[in-house]
Amino acid sequence: MSDQTEVKAWSGRFSEPVSDLVKRYTASVFFDQRMAAQDIRGSLAHAKMLARQKIISADDLAAIERGMAQIAGEIERDEFNWNLDDEDVHLNIEKRLTALVGDAGKRLHTGRSRNDQVATDIRLWLRDTVDAIDGLLKNYQEALLKLAEEHAATPLPGFTHLQVAQPVTFGHHLLAYVEMAKRDRSRMADCRRRMNRLPLGAAALAGTTFPIDREFVAQELGFDGVCENSLDAVSDRDFAIEFCAAASLVMTHVSRFSEELILWMSPRVGFIDLADRFCTGSSIMPQKKNPDVPELARGKTGRVYGHLMGLLTLMKGQPLAYNKDNQEDKEPLFDTADTLVDTLRIFADMVPGIRVKPEAMRAALKQGYATATDLADYLVKKGLPFRDAHEAVARAVRAAEAKGCDLPDLPFAELAAFSPLIGEDVYGVLTVEGSLAARNHIGGTAPEQVRAAIARARAAL
Repeated sequence: MSDQTEVKAWSGRFSEPVSDLVKRYTASVFFDQRMAAQDIRGSLAHAKMLARQKIISADDLAAIERGMAQIAGEIERDEFNWNLDDEDVHLNIEKRLTALVGDAGKRLHTGRSRNDQVATDIRLWLRDTVDAIDGLLKNYQEALLKLAEEHAATPLPGFTHLQVAQPVTFGHHLLAYVEMAKRDRSRMADCRRRMNRLPLGAAALAGTTFPIDREFVAQELGFDGVCENSLDAVSDRDFAIEFCAAASLVMTHVSRFSEELILWMSPRVGFIDLADRFCTGSSIMPQKKNPDVPELARGKTGRVYGHLMGLLTLMKGQPLAYNKDNQEDKEPLFDTADTLVDTLRIFADMVPGIRVKPEAMRAALKQGYATATDLADYLVKKGLPFRDAHEAVARAVRAAEAKGCDLPDLPFAELAAFSPLIGEDVYGVLTVEGSLAARNHIGGTAPEQVRAAIARARAAL
């Protein structure tokens, strides 16, 4: 090729240029450029180590640092010219650096390969992303805790099989999602711990002949240590898969909450209303107010699951070490992170705008004999074996069902007919408030336990 500006970093081996179709097919610059800040950070640490080890001169290091500062500014101001011919973020930055500082830019790649360079960039980028996600999960927890505190004593039907089961409080129900987010944060922290190892220094796959100091670079970049096998260092994508698995569980929890919000907002249930800014209308039905945000979050959950399966499939047949297949790791990883970040941001904003309708929740508690278990417990405490108590209460429920009323609405004479152990104090346990207050232990739904759980959760945050 006569035009020197189009020579590839690796083209000396080849006798003809790459076709335009192959350029487009193999290039990653238009999606991996988002790792530019991490690429520059990694390169600066590598250059500092090279100078410290006398592999490049102090003048070369100063030139590299000067050039990288200019490139970072150009990227920040959106003035950088990303070029398809230069394939990826790494070669684009290296080519610009060489244009700015000459031979010092060419010496930067000494002792490393794009294989260990990209593995380092991805880990740096994902580490930054996980830190941001942890903050967003915390914001989401805080929003849930605030709403839970406001409704620590608001009665709500607890469901199993989507049938009314027992009374809980709305605050207690929301705390279940706080617990899920707590586990999500723990998984993300665990994922971060394993990803926080430096691949740089593995070079292409076997290490390098230069006297590098990998531990110094790891310390400069905030890694806990180095990847100890060069083959694994350049080819491992476990950390990306693990992140997508953790992200999938976050989205699972968000999707479960979304499903409840959708059900609760339905006029047939009417437990809550969402703020207008999180809903849309219909192009044909003027009365509609659709819960589009939770519906879309429920849908995007499948998208994140798909990325996890895609990455697992990508890696399952790869021999050691690096293969070009691994270029396909970035788009699903980036999209997973973007989807998760956007979802958590919007949910942390949406939760405070949830308007609770306590009267509808209380009315629903009268539809499913929610205090039947309390009546059985009452009889057990009076000495009746639980199975016999279960049978007696089941017959009482059938009687109430035949009359079209709830258990507390049955006259005392009718209730007493189901067991001689039933006294007039029975109505104290059949009330919703009595049922809630009776579950006064850690993890229970008694309002004072809900408030204590909120206090513990806030302290843990």
